[in-house]
Amino acid sequence: MGHAHDHGSPSADRRRLGIAIAIIGAFLVVQVVGGLLSGSLALLADAGHMTSDLLGLVIALGAALVAARPANDRQTYGFRRFEVFGALANGVILIVVAVTVSAGAIGRLVSGAEGEAHEVAGGLMLAVALAGLAANIAAMLVLRSGAKGSMNVRGAYLEVLGDTIGSVLVIAAAVVILTTGWNAADAIASLAIAALIVPRALLLLRDVMRVLSQSTPAETDVAEIREHILRTRGVVAVHDVHVWAITTGTHVFSAHVEVEPVVFAREQVGALLDELGGCLSDHFDVEHSTFQLEPSGRGQHEHATHA
Repeated sequence: MGHAHDHGSPSADRRRLGIAIAIIGAFLVVQVVGGLLSGSLALLADAGHMTSDLLGLVIALGAALVAARPANDRQTYGFRRFEVFGALANGVILIVVAVTVSAGAIGRLVSGAEGEAHEVAGGLMLAVALAGLAANIAAMLVLRSGAKGSMNVRGAYLEVLGDTIGSVLVIAAAVVILTTGWNAADAIASLAIAALIVPRALLLLRDVMRVLSQSTPAETDVAEIREHILRTRGVVAVHDVHVWAITTGTHVFSAHVEVEPVVFAREQVGALLDELGGCLSDHFDVEHSTFQLEPSGRGQHEHATHA
């Protein structure tokens, strides 16, 4: 189970986030004004989502800047975990936007059923939505290359992706209004945008909780790691195995490894540690590994929880 090591540099992530902030921020005002002038709830819903994109990107950039600080005696693993906190904030923002948009759309549909008309300027709505689609695609292209290596950038990328789909829905609703005059399409598009937001937010929050609860990374097979270690010459047993992540792509490993007496007698401890660390780094993409070497049989006398 090999993994690629190209997770993207922190400086590149910060640059991507900065460019995306400029793109989204420049267009947000246009979308809000267009939504107000056209009377389109779908445009305003998409603007709300875009606002969450912008806030999420700002949070992500701030988290990336903090994460770049070096480790110290109080933060011995550094500040990379702040990227996870940024992703957590992004997920919460998405949920809030989805609930707000849904409430507004349902209210408009109910009032429309009761005979209260909501006129929507379909032409202006379409023009603004097309411009919004172009802005979102540009931001997505900027963020895409960093999304696999950073949970923080991935959260921002998912938000912009959802907003891109939202722009397509707004365009479709505008076309319906222009061709049929059915203004309810605007509120229905708003509900569809909210429906797209929720699953992505939940998936992002699930990944955040996996990291914060120190669960084994989803792509890591502990049994396979154990088998690799056991195949190393001089190793007779492995216990107390723990694997967790500081943030996406930064995995940490620790284990108690029982070895043959000859390893200690011939002073081969250093060479064995180098071999074990290299194995985890090369095959399992573990950035930081800690091994406690013990004489064989030692595990039978320990009472800690074994993995």
